[in-house]
Amino acid sequence: MFKKILIANRGEIACRIARTCRKLGVAVAGVHSSVDADSLHVRTIGESYLIGGGAASDSYLKIDVVIAAAKTAGAEAIHPGFGFLAENAEFARAVEAAGLVFIGPTPEVIERLGDKASAKREAETAGVPTVPGSQMPSEDVAAVAGIVKQLGLPAMLKAAAGGGGKGMRAVSKTDGLEGEIEAAMREAKNSFGSAGLIVEKLVECGRHIEVQIAGDGKGNVIHLFERECSLQRRHQKLIEEAPAANLPVPLRERMTDDATRLGKRLNYRGVGTVEFIVSGDNYYFLEVNPRLQVEHPVTEMVTGIDIVELMLRIAAGEGLPFEQDDIACAGHAVEARICAEDAADNFMPCTGDLAYVSFPSADVRVETGVESGSSVSPYYDSMLAKLISNAKTRNEALDQLSHALGDTSIFGITTNQGFLARLIALPETRNATFHTRLIDEQIDQLVEKTDGPDVKASAIGAYFWLMQQRPLAASNPWQTRETPRGRWRPAATDYRRFRCCIWKPQAPARRSGLRRSKPTAT
Repeated sequence: MFKKILIANRGEIACRIARTCRKLGVAVAGVHSSVDADSLHVRTIGESYLIGGGAASDSYLKIDVVIAAAKTAGAEAIHPGFGFLAENAEFARAVEAAGLVFIGPTPEVIERLGDKASAKREAETAGVPTVPGSQMPSEDVAAVAGIVKQLGLPAMLKAAAGGGGKGMRAVSKTDGLEGEIEAAMREAKNSFGSAGLIVEKLVECGRHIEVQIAGDGKGNVIHLFERECSLQRRHQKLIEEAPAANLPVPLRERMTDDATRLGKRLNYRGVGTVEFIVSGDNYYFLEVNPRLQVEHPVTEMVTGIDIVELMLRIAAGEGLPFEQDDIACAGHAVEARICAEDAADNFMPCTGDLAYVSFPSADVRVETGVESGSSVSPYYDSMLAKLISNAKTRNEALDQLSHALGDTSIFGITTNQGFLARLIALPETRNATFHTRLIDEQIDQLVEKTDGPDVKASAIGAYFWLMQQRPLAASNPWQTRETPRGRWRPAATDYRRFRCCIWKPQAPARRSGLRRSKPTAT
């Protein structure tokens, strides 16, 4: 095992990787941009190196600076986490050229899978069913439009070089087709440096199922069962679970067999995810993510396997510590991604300072890179935290997650917390009849329409302002040396500050602060 590694990432995934390293006795160092200097991951890791400015292109994407930080730290290996350089073959090759170990697949495999078109060809060669569509990426608008018309509508435009929903457009009509293609190409170019698109037949109302695989780089590949990722908006996942609900056993076995067969063909090293779209009893290959996935915790919860530890052991040359028959799936786990975004404003990302953050302390796993006082910048992904529930049954896991969302408090910026709670409560979610377009179809029910201020939030805001601004008597924020006990009302300026119509205690408070009532199950 390594003595020390560098974590080339930020936020919750940097904190999560560091936790496993410390469990194994592996020392860690980290990196940070100028805007992340006071972030939670820097303090959690302890030893961290400034690598540039706030923009990712000025810091987390600078290959030479990241490698220099690893050498300065005396690290033997680099873990890329997810995003940034995790799927960059040039980075993986540079790490190895510097005499360090890249904790992930080989550069050659990353190149074979990094382009959706080439990954599709690998799947076809391995005998894995693929979605009908083009084989080679194109940057010619007219050529792509011709492929769409030949393939037939509806169709999906996909950035060949990317993932995460960037550079993707579903098209259902020929009117405005060229504009959609140009928009997808611009987004692909800005996100991945390549405007090339492929075209595939759109599978409407399908399910997004993915299989977690792991390989030792010597031809041995296993799977850790599957995850359900159908609840997504703009091709970005919001709720994930393991195992997939209501998935017929024969279909599961065929998909896991295909995923491991593809991994063996690639002589896969490390962990990866093979993604499929499922329609009825049929399924089609989508892509392979040759890295750690955001949703990996749900697989960990039902298998008992630390996937980050597995990555480290494989990269250290220890191989796979178990065989396929040793892996079992028990119980059910569900994950919700809390993001700094306004669902009522077309999911617009939100930035600013987090005045107060509190997560549940029991019955749920929390992965986060923020705390009270953290700043959310416009430079990085909007995800603030992941809540992961785990129970014997799916219904119990969903109930746990619903309660955990109710027990989570984040003040200072708008989040999708309420949106997630409503999504979990949908009948289609509870009975697992969802599909990838469910959020689009139910958006009016899921987005909360408010005509006035949130009184509870305003009251808590008033509480914190009072604690900072007004002299207190004893420990009661509503009682000051200037006002009779329990009789204070806000002044006009306070109304405007908190948008709170009135705050009038029914009786003198006997406890300090405010008490949050326990949420009820929905």
